[in-house]
Amino acid sequence: MAVFTTAGSMQDGVYRPILRPRRGELAALSHLTAAEAPWVMPILELDDGAGIVPLIRELPPRTGALAVDFGAIAEPADRLAAPSLDLAEELADLGVAMLPVLRAYESRRRLVAHGLAARMHLRRAVLRFQPHVDAANPGQADALVEHLLAAAGLETEEVDLLVDLAETACVAHAERFEEQLRRILRWARGRPWRSISVASGAMPPNLDELPTDEPVTIERHDARVWAAIGEPGIGYADYGVTSPVRRHGVQRHRQLPTLRYTGEHNWWIYRWSRRGGRSDDRCHDLCRTLVTSPQWPAAGARFSWGDAEIARRARTARGAGSSASWMSWSTSHHIAHVLRTIRIDP
Repeated sequence: MAVFTTAGSMQDGVYRPILRPRRGELAALSHLTAAEAPWVMPILELDDGAGIVPLIRELPPRTGALAVDFGAIAEPADRLAAPSLDLAEELADLGVAMLPVLRAYESRRRLVAHGLAARMHLRRAVLRFQPHVDAANPGQADALVEHLLAAAGLETEEVDLLVDLAETACVAHAERFEEQLRRILRWARGRPWRSISVASGAMPPNLDELPTDEPVTIERHDARVWAAIGEPGIGYADYGVTSPVRRHGVQRHRQLPTLRYTGEHNWWIYRWSRRGGRSDDRCHDLCRTLVTSPQWPAAGARFSWGDAEIARRARTARGAGSSASWMSWSTSHHIAHVLRTIRIDP
């Protein structure tokens, strides 16, 4: 796979990870460095907006702004209800600006509310376009964009276009997407978007079947697609260290200590059952294995907040953390790795 060589979006050079609004991901965002924070615009996929404000109050993102996708939340029965407006006001009270995410299937009523929410803060929004489901050809795509922008009352220059390819599960997917993506980007460049970014995700939705007590590699096919297009001015986005495919149902078994450690071409998955039943001992052994591996960066614990936490657990068996902790360390390292890859000096 080619090394990333194209830096940033058309105008802003920002990395846009699509994240779940959970403690692990938000902890990583709350520990971004002052140098990293301006170059990260998280896109949070809500599935229930009820608990997000207390969590952001506890773990405020260093970015100062969040893009929020309400696409998975059902339309409220109350026709006067406007979830995006309500959340924008609540986040404003916490000093966090919100960019609403426009989706093709949202009602006109919701799009109007998104437009009002966008004008409350930065007068900016994100249009998340999934070409494989939203439009079959450029004519349909043009009509869709006109409808979304008109309903939201926004101009193209105020909108960041996110071309979301969703799951890129294998080499065949990646190769097929490359040519399709070139055609999509030719269409996208016909409008003066504030920025254009491409997102996809390659992490499997379930890691439970992977071997334990040894690092296992999973190829970053999403990064392969972006690197292969090689077009200047096209920004990078992804699904962090999670899958674009949501798992349904409740996980009832106790999760093993697991780290999803990002490298240049792949992830290294560490799932650890070694050293008996104590989670502290298992996590300690996992972290000791990682920090003595070739995957450990030359900067070591200074690479990211997450790497510092991993290094601390490698020194002592006390405080193994939880699944949220392991996700936060993995996400923190991933963000730092991406920024160092797509930018010269984050």
